[in-house]
Amino acid sequence: MAKKDAPPRWDRKMQQRLARGEAAALGELYDRFSSLVHGLAHRVLEDERAADGITREVFAHLWQHPESYDPRQGPLRSWVAALTHRLAVQRLRADETAALVEGGRGTSEELEHKVRHASVAARADYIVQSMPAPLRAALELAYFQRRDYRQTAADLGVTEDEARRRLRLGLQLLSTAHDATPPGSPPEYGGAV
Repeated sequence: MAKKDAPPRWDRKMQQRLARGEAAALGELYDRFSSLVHGLAHRVLEDERAADGITREVFAHLWQHPESYDPRQGPLRSWVAALTHRLAVQRLRADETAALVEGGRGTSEELEHKVRHASVAARADYIVQSMPAPLRAALELAYFQRRDYRQTAADLGVTEDEARRRLRLGLQLLSTAHDATPPGSPPEYGGAV
């Protein structure tokens, strides 16, 4: 039985393969995390091209600096999300600061508000993507398809009590998006870059 705090085997092996320069490892990593990376970057930046650029930066960083991930600090998925978040927020700040200087649009307080808003939104997206499928399915039915807990229970084939429990747990997880660390900090993992 593995230790409770031991990193997942796949995470350790992936880091070792990247450190050896295995291009196939980068391909596997891209297949597994590219939609997460692009989605988080797009959520922060609200720009497809900028999200594409951040996606390239994240995977280039992983390829060039595989040692920057420490498996003892948490799952690779969380680290990749934190790296993405950090790079996207840096890009947002740089772009908005340039716009402030160039055109005199807005204030630094407005910039920080925008960064905080984007960070909470990105963290919420990450939380929803990471939650167990039963909780995610209940939230999607209730909020995107506007089902009440009774309809959600019927759609999922579970009891009404179970549907309420799933919705409550999903909302509790989602509420932690507002408990995010200060702007510019990673969503769940320290030391991403």
